[in-house]
Amino acid sequence: MTGILLRLAGPLQSWGERSAFGVRDTAPFPTRSALTGMFAAAEGRSRDQAPDAYADLGFTVRIDRPGLRMVDFHTIGGGLPPNLTAATSAGGHKKTAVLSYRHYLADAVFTVAVTGPPECLERITEALRRPHWAPYLGRRSCPPDEPLVLRGPHHDPLTELTTRAPLSVPPPADPGRATVPVEFLWDTAPAHLPEDAPVLDVTDMPESFAPADRRYRTRRLYRTVEQLPARLCIEPCDLARTLIDYALEVPA
Repeated sequence: MTGILLRLAGPLQSWGERSAFGVRDTAPFPTRSALTGMFAAAEGRSRDQAPDAYADLGFTVRIDRPGLRMVDFHTIGGGLPPNLTAATSAGGHKKTAVLSYRHYLADAVFTVAVTGPPECLERITEALRRPHWAPYLGRRSCPPDEPLVLRGPHHDPLTELTTRAPLSVPPPADPGRATVPVEFLWDTAPAHLPEDAPVLDVTDMPESFAPADRRYRTRRLYRTVEQLPARLCIEPCDLARTLIDYALEVPA
């Protein structure tokens, strides 16, 4: 199985799933549509191009830190002359300010294994390292921390995700503790999936990004809690160097 590892971290992230009008929500994890859009933008594809090139990709999300939810209150067009306020679909302008509530995840960290055809992953990796349009974490106002690409392409990304990729959390207080619980989201049920594992249905499989014809299908996710080696946890003061060494494959 070929794949790449991405680290999605930054001051703010926002993964819209059911956004409508004045309330711009965020899912508690990176959505497939947002990640597909990130890849397409990095490769310089327009929104009118079908996302079929990414249909065979698989995503496994490791939730290092879920982050804190926050809401930012916005007004658009208040105090401006009528001809400078927000435009309407009828071709005119709003007479009053437009209000919106924008939801974010603050200080969240996700490590994502993206699997699929090797030629597709090689193309995506190169594009993310030299993007046509800059990647962002769901919204343009949410740039990612570096390194964005941790490994790729790699022959066994799921093993890397569960046994080697650094965890962006401090070591447990008990130095004798061998493992730490970490939440995972799988779009393909793992072989060890418990019978009572939670299942989520999310509508984030993109069929079209065209501005006038955005369409998405529903897919299923499986949620598990995995016991990962505590040695993967990194002290905050050592995190940046550890991540860079891991991304550059510097031996320990």
